[in-house]
Amino acid sequence: MLGAFFAICSAATFGFNSAAMRRGVLQGTVFQAIAITVPIGVPLFLLAALIGGQLGDMFAFGWTGTGYLAAAGILHFVWGRYWNYRAVKEMGANLSGAVQQISLVAALAFAMVLLGEQLTILRIIGIVLVVGGPFIMTSGRGAKRGKKAKAGDGEKDAAAAGGAKPPVFRPNILAGYVAGLMATLGYGMTPTLVRLGLADTGASLAGGAISYIAATLAFAVLLLVPGQLYHCFAIDRTAAKWFTVSGVFVFLAQMFRYLALAIAPVTVVTPIQRLSLVFRILLSTLINRDYEVFDTRVVIGMVVSLLGALALTLSVELVADFLSLPMWVVDWRFP
Repeated sequence: MLGAFFAICSAATFGFNSAAMRRGVLQGTVFQAIAITVPIGVPLFLLAALIGGQLGDMFAFGWTGTGYLAAAGILHFVWGRYWNYRAVKEMGANLSGAVQQISLVAALAFAMVLLGEQLTILRIIGIVLVVGGPFIMTSGRGAKRGKKAKAGDGEKDAAAAGGAKPPVFRPNILAGYVAGLMATLGYGMTPTLVRLGLADTGASLAGGAISYIAATLAFAVLLLVPGQLYHCFAIDRTAAKWFTVSGVFVFLAQMFRYLALAIAPVTVVTPIQRLSLVFRILLSTLINRDYEVFDTRVVIGMVVSLLGALALTLSVELVADFLSLPMWVVDWRFP
């Protein structure tokens, strides 16, 4: 029960992180968001590793393990997070969240190639549902680009009108989809890299600290590009506040995830964490009502995507314990 509780807390804090980020990118840029949310994770994870008695384990992974963890940090916290924030800026947290469910499919593909995992009939059904959910949510929204308001224009127009209510948000579906799919490349591969890096050490907090440090160093290199450092310091105060809140909540989400996985099976934690999509939509609609899309298609697509995520995380043997399935369905594997 405690593991399930931590998993729910992780899903909820991931959802709040997305809502806070959405509010921040209305006035700030994606690069400014990375400049705050990535470095803030370093002291927080170091403190967590210290409290958890894992600070010394940061030197126990060896060059290979450290390399895997560092690569995971750069891919997830710089590459994946950048494109995730771009997707949120272009199409809102609600729609982008469903698109990024596809990262489960990418994670499965990388696991098959690098870890030798296999596809089952249940996982194939899950892939179809995960891909179909975002399609349902975004279908029929392909209005001409000229009729769409750029993300953030609503708040600027409201300020110019003396606080008047901003116009209805129109998502940029094409740009949001491209950004969301780019994010899945990073998010999809990092679970495999983290697993390879941690091996059997169990020092997840120390591994998280290494990943955050590597991501921060990689981002620091990007700041050497002329004008980027000044751009980060020129951030709007309101955006900085929301980015800071987002950075803290995404750290907490990771913390709860580690706590859950330490005391509960992955088959329990992972399906529960898919609830982050529900929390993302509910919190984003509550906090950012004027800058999100929330209608029947969003609800249907959300349910379809969650069912697909559940199918991907359950074993066919477990389902066979409750349902009478043909043996060929239970035994079939690819490759």
